[in-house]
Amino acid sequence: MPRILVVDDEPNIREVICFALERAGMVTATAGTGTQAMASFRAGKIDLIVLDVGMPDMDGLEVCRQIRKTSSVPILFLSARDEEIDRILGLEIGGDDYVTKPFSPRELVARVKTILKRTGMASTAERNEQDLTVGELRLDRAGRTVTFAGNATLPTTLEFAILETLMARPGMVFSREQLMAAAYGPATYVADRTIDSHIRNVRAKLTAVGGDNLITTVHGVGFKLRVDDERGG
Repeated sequence: MPRILVVDDEPNIREVICFALERAGMVTATAGTGTQAMASFRAGKIDLIVLDVGMPDMDGLEVCRQIRKTSSVPILFLSARDEEIDRILGLEIGGDDYVTKPFSPRELVARVKTILKRTGMASTAERNEQDLTVGELRLDRAGRTVTFAGNATLPTTLEFAILETLMARPGMVFSREQLMAAAYGPATYVADRTIDSHIRNVRAKLTAVGGDNLITTVHGVGFKLRVDDERGG
């Protein structure tokens, strides 16, 4: 069963979230501070983290930054603030989704399930699909890893889904709406700037391992993965 770490400094919120997740067949662990969250993350296998942004000792954004140094474990942010800049910041530093308080426990569980479907909790059939290779870029569906020229990078769950979509049809232009559906599932509204933030993150991670200029913007349309003879321009 998926093991979810729930991090919030309010005990009643932790209790509500854990109750909803456990009713959905998941196992939960809790932390009330950022420091406790880091200790729990390092102590055992965690499949996803529900992470409050506003905590007193170490806020959720800093916890995410620390975790992203070594892990691509999915992170769903919780926040009392619903400003777009906060959402964008959370996603740009490596968050997979963002839910504002007050929230519906049913919606939160649905979002957790959507994220888990794109991780190692996916079905055996999905995990056994063939790998994707475009030039020196390789995506391993079973291992949930991405490498360029043998150098590994750590995409988040949503970044992996976006890159998987682009690699499945190299040279084809995908609209933001298509990439949103690939990353978040159908019938989910996500602002254009959210997808742009994910694309920036993917580009930065690929560039860090030598894969620069792999994803190009087609203005007014969307994004595509360049084929070998297009790169360098």
